[in-house]
Amino acid sequence: MRYALDLTPDDNDTILVTSREFPGATFGDDVEDALRHGLNYIESVLQTKIADREPIRPSRAKGMHFVELPALSVAKIQLHNAMLKRDLRKADLVRMLKWKPTQVDRLLDLRHASRLEQLEQAFGALGLRLEIGVKDAA
Repeated sequence: MRYALDLTPDDNDTILVTSREFPGATFGDDVEDALRHGLNYIESVLQTKIADREPIRPSRAKGMHFVELPALSVAKIQLHNAMLKRDLRKADLVRMLKWKPTQVDRLLDLRHASRLEQLEQAFGALGLRLEIGVKDAA
């Protein structure tokens, strides 16, 4: 999943980072720093969508600059969307997996480094299987 960002030179020698798809903004000292902050900005917006139980779709925006979500974040977003599709809440997943609520909270937290095995278990409880693929970077 990748999201387009608009990078605009600011009047204080920084770069303003915005998205046509999401509210808010961030900044960076240079393009590399702006993209790093842009990824954090996008993940924060998506984390809010998870908390608000809103579906998350890949970006369709065009642009010169993009940030690519880490594979672990994409898997967590896929789990979130699968739960929404089945009208399941975190408490339902807690019962299905017989886990503590904090374990499921962390599983849906884009900033937490969950283990793939845990995600596989959660997808399995929903009757799904997590698959990982590799593509050329170009």
